[in-house]
Amino acid sequence: MSDFLSAYSIQNWLESCPQGYLDGTEFGHLPGEGEPELLLENDILREDAIATTVQMVVGERCALAASSGLINAAPDEGSRRYLATQTLDEARHVEIFTHRLYDLGVRKDQLEDVIRRYANPNLVRFAEVLLEKVDRKDFVSGVVGQNVVLEGMAFSVFEMMHALSSELNPKFGRTLAGTIADERRHVGFGENRIGSLLKQYPEKKPEIERMQKEMSYWMLATFADSFRHNQTQAEMERLGQERPHSDYQGVDLGVLSPEQMEDVLADTVLKEFKTRLGRIGVEYQTPARP
Repeated sequence: MSDFLSAYSIQNWLESCPQGYLDGTEFGHLPGEGEPELLLENDILREDAIATTVQMVVGERCALAASSGLINAAPDEGSRRYLATQTLDEARHVEIFTHRLYDLGVRKDQLEDVIRRYANPNLVRFAEVLLEKVDRKDFVSGVVGQNVVLEGMAFSVFEMMHALSSELNPKFGRTLAGTIADERRHVGFGENRIGSLLKQYPEKKPEIERMQKEMSYWMLATFADSFRHNQTQAEMERLGQERPHSDYQGVDLGVLSPEQMEDVLADTVLKEFKTRLGRIGVEYQTPARP
């Protein structure tokens, strides 16, 4: 437990995060960086960016509610302190993606209406499954749902978005890079802490497996909606904008259709779920494909 406390201490968080890779940034990017003019001036590209960013806000609001709600359910002081740092990470994510909506032209008095308009109902359901566990103070299920399933999904999604964005939109790419670094730490906590707790409470495994299967289904349904309704690729081609050749999981995203990108992302996330759940002694459950 001493190594655990050291790796996930507040001091380690201070040195690696606010004093480390976030030093010198504002809202996750360099001071003065802005969204590309092409994005701001094209209604289709701007609307797609707003819709995508809303999903990020919805996911991070869920993560904020889950991490803060699990603090008092934690069985030890080290986990409580770690979850306090994760709560601040998640609050920062909510803030930076909300601020991106403002950069994209959403007025502050419009924010909640815009979120309600664009929030994917499948993602909302995904969040509800997790927050039900948190509301019941089910620490083991809650941390698996939060730090393995939700954070594992976010890690892979943000990595793909970073690959797609870093050349065309350095500001957004930098914001994603800091978020990915946070998510990597969150996933590590889930694996390291829950593995030992499941040895104490093996009867929790069936419930966790059902939760993982259900959350995975709603995740896949969200991916399906997002890729099939996104118009960015077609609009960029209409404008004669060459797609950047960016590597993700060994494939060139610049030559894939939206449907192919959806398949690559879904397969990547589900493979990661299977690996990470196996490390903590939970049997991965294959979800239905929407």
